[in-house]
Amino acid sequence: MKQFVLFPFSLYKHNPYWVPPIVKDEIASFDPTKNPVFQNAEAQFFIAFKNDKIVGRVAAIINWIEVEKQQLKKMRFGWFDVIDDLAVSKILLNKVKEIGLENNLLFMEGPVGFNNLDKTGILTDGFEHIGTMITWYNPPYYKVHLEQLGFVKEKEYLENKFPFKNVDALYFNKWSTVVKKRYQVKAMEFTKTKDLLPYVDDMFKVLEKSYGKLATFVPISKVQIAYFKKKYLRFINPEYLKFVVDANNKLVAFALVMPSFSKALQKAKGTLFPFGLFHLLQAKKQAKDVIFYLIGVDPAYQNKGIHAILFDQYTKTFSEKGIVNCIRTPELTNNTAIQKIWKNFNPIPHKRRSTYKKML
Repeated sequence: MKQFVLFPFSLYKHNPYWVPPIVKDEIASFDPTKNPVFQNAEAQFFIAFKNDKIVGRVAAIINWIEVEKQQLKKMRFGWFDVIDDLAVSKILLNKVKEIGLENNLLFMEGPVGFNNLDKTGILTDGFEHIGTMITWYNPPYYKVHLEQLGFVKEKEYLENKFPFKNVDALYFNKWSTVVKKRYQVKAMEFTKTKDLLPYVDDMFKVLEKSYGKLATFVPISKVQIAYFKKKYLRFINPEYLKFVVDANNKLVAFALVMPSFSKALQKAKGTLFPFGLFHLLQAKKQAKDVIFYLIGVDPAYQNKGIHAILFDQYTKTFSEKGIVNCIRTPELTNNTAIQKIWKNFNPIPHKRRSTYKKML
């Protein structure tokens, strides 16, 4: 498993845009005794060798909630990395196909992870931009390999960014005041992680309501939510998690932003010690770029301007911290609701990525 995780370190050794994971965390995420996703999913991991040298890897994944409860007979593949040799891609993806056929699945799609909280898609445009801790990086030939092997584009995602100066603080302050009064809602902010923890489970409920109709969404169990909290809350500044609640203090909207850890993870080189943790803590305190990781609004409050409250809070926080750039995680190109939220900021698409599908 360590070989599986370390392969991209050699593949992208001299690439300035690839962002490495923390090796220990990555290995743990593939351990069924540590990651509760394996309660509802299974995976097999493959490494390709050529002349006794590792030249590729892939994870073959079945999410049984998706297959059995949603009746989506999909064979997933992820953590797909290869040298520029079509034969390597072919032999790895054929193993994924074999497993799909053995389980009577209808098609394979990837690269994707176990569920919606994992990374997704290969990069198809924007190779000259640094990645993030929550996206995969790859060179242009990945797309070529998949298409030559008969895969077709299934879902397309955009990654946009905009300078914080594009945010009109007065506009959002004005509309925030109006929306709060009209719908009897209020903003909630935190400075300590322990204070926001009671709301995190409700955040995932809102996430499921707001994204449940998307074709990519797979329900997330309570144990997976607990795992998410343990794994990611250390990377989250409590003041970067914003909530909106109704008159009864019921959560109706949230937004989760993270400092950009890209440069810090490159310096860490896959380890927390002796200096990796220092770089990550520095980025958490001082990063001037932020990643909009998740944003969700209860359907009952959508198209009511609730996002104005969230952005009003962020303008104040970002001004205090001197934030320069806001970067968005991959969003489906057909997710019109989320596109409406961002339209006021004149975002610039700087990356494009896709998943690819092939019938079995």
